[in-house]
Amino acid sequence: MNNTELQNSLLNKFKPVLETTSTRWYVTFAVLIVVFGWGIFGLIKQITGGHIVTGMRDNVVWGVYIVNFIFFMGLSYAGALVSGVLHLFNSEWRKPIIRMAELITVISLIIGPFYILFCIGRLDRLHFLFIHPRIQSPISWDVIGIVTDLFGCFLYLYLSFIEDFALLRDQKEIKLPNWRVKIYKWLALGYTGTPHQKKIIHSARTIMSAMIIAIAIIVYSVLAWIFGVTLQPGWDSTIFGPYFVIAAIFSGSGLMIILMYIFRRLYKLEEYITEKHFINMGVLLLVVAAFYGYFTFCDYLTKWYGSVKINSQLIDKLFAEFNFMFFFANYIGIILPIVIVGIRRFRTINNITMASVIAVIALWVNRYIIVIPTLETPFLPIQDSREAWVNYTATWVEWSLMAAGVAIFIIMFKLASKFLPIISISEMTNEDHRTLKILE
Repeated sequence: MNNTELQNSLLNKFKPVLETTSTRWYVTFAVLIVVFGWGIFGLIKQITGGHIVTGMRDNVVWGVYIVNFIFFMGLSYAGALVSGVLHLFNSEWRKPIIRMAELITVISLIIGPFYILFCIGRLDRLHFLFIHPRIQSPISWDVIGIVTDLFGCFLYLYLSFIEDFALLRDQKEIKLPNWRVKIYKWLALGYTGTPHQKKIIHSARTIMSAMIIAIAIIVYSVLAWIFGVTLQPGWDSTIFGPYFVIAAIFSGSGLMIILMYIFRRLYKLEEYITEKHFINMGVLLLVVAAFYGYFTFCDYLTKWYGSVKINSQLIDKLFAEFNFMFFFANYIGIILPIVIVGIRRFRTINNITMASVIAVIALWVNRYIIVIPTLETPFLPIQDSREAWVNYTATWVEWSLMAAGVAIFIIMFKLASKFLPIISISEMTNEDHRTLKILE
């Protein structure tokens, strides 16, 4: 089987979803649209009623929105780091899964910043951030970084798609509407697969992979500094930069494994996404979990041992009011993935996927206990204030917008996999196929 036959064989795996749309696809899509629509309804309620419809008050000015922002941005940077590193080091086993990492990056980067907008009480003044930026503010740095990262990651994703656009443009076996073929033709930019064109694309992707690794580390460090340079208990930490980067890779690796599991079953890609892919990603999850656990331990140990009154109050709150969340995020969410991947007999596809689900949820919970308990423990408590104004409880509006974010993430992934193969077909060669057979 030559490379063309191999690519056509792989393309046929995606023929049903590229060519037709099943009833199940429409039903799932409709459910997701309903969830997204409910979130929009909640947003309208917030815009018309103000932030009083949320749980955010004078003390806790950030809530679930900022947690979701940090979470989605972490996923995006992790996707950039994973895809960039695997491409830069030319890891052969990466090819069936690297597109998922690239899509995670771009989709999360699109969704994440919206949660910052939901935190703003006066959206009519949003443009002032661009017209009159305060360059001393880490928030201004973050805006510049996110825009730069989005542009770079989108360009990197597009470069990886060009060859597949040309493949879909030229193929004859799948019956595609004319309008889609025209779009593929336009997006392929006249690519014909000449050695010179391949060299240009490969060089461009190599350069971009190095750039997005650097950008991802810088931008997520800047996001961490929004907390780290703030004089708040639990936030004024010098390790928040690397801590956030490690946490991002942890959650992104977990999401990668979950998506690998879903698409492997959905498109019957057992021949291409093998058990070895799960083990390799699981090992990455294990290593990152160990580093993440180390940073978490160091962060809380120094706060506890320092015995600063306000930090002691924060730790007391974590162990009293947030004890379950703290235990789940910092014990179960770290130790369980290490145990599952570290012990060979537990290292199965299902177990690694389960560990990844736990890791992703634990990372979201960790973001929550970084933000909320600190804001509930101010240096200068407001005197004689209502209990509801001091302690934070998210309302249905906030949960609805969170669900809408998850729904639109899935919708965008569904649409991407509907119009393009989730595996980079043009990169697959006979040599890669033999490598995958060996990995099995």
